[in-house]
Amino acid sequence: MKNKLKTIVGLFEEKEIRSIWDSEKEDYYFSVVDVISALTDSNNPRNYWNMLKKRMTEEEQSELSTKCVQLKMKSKKDGKSYSTDTLNTKGILRLIESVPSPKAEPFKMWLANLGSERIDEVFDPEIAIKRAINYYRKRGYSDSWIESRLKGILTRNKLTDVWKEGGISKEYEYATLTNEIYKE
Repeated sequence: MKNKLKTIVGLFEEKEIRSIWDSEKEDYYFSVVDVISALTDSNNPRNYWNMLKKRMTEEEQSELSTKCVQLKMKSKKDGKSYSTDTLNTKGILRLIESVPSPKAEPFKMWLANLGSERIDEVFDPEIAIKRAINYYRKRGYSDSWIESRLKGILTRNKLTDVWKEGGISKEYEYATLTNEIYKE
């Protein structure tokens, strides 16, 4: 697993959330204790997490605690790496839903709005394309770059469809072929 440590600041009132990118699973893993700290007024977020796990187990809702993965993360206090409970993106969103805290409410509302937007996109895919274009514009990309990017995505999808028809089925095969194209 190639891990790349990142932090997210600004999502939870300027509180830092440690995360690691797992390139094999193509997912982020977030520090549970950091999220608990950001969402509660607990003086000891580690104890809060332990109590929450216990309550979930008693209520037979231990789904989250069983999906925790221990990953080494640098401590904010001493800079040393320690095994830390982490959850992937879906797990951390489920955790946020489980935390009874007024600080979690804005995030829960954001998730509800996001879900509503994605449902709208199912019925009208053009909404998703417009959202992507607006996202790229906000990031400072030019319209010509955006157009090239969208065309590149279409071209790549056509190419992978051709490869699929030719019998390519494993992700590493797609990666190998893509690398060969970029070498040329």
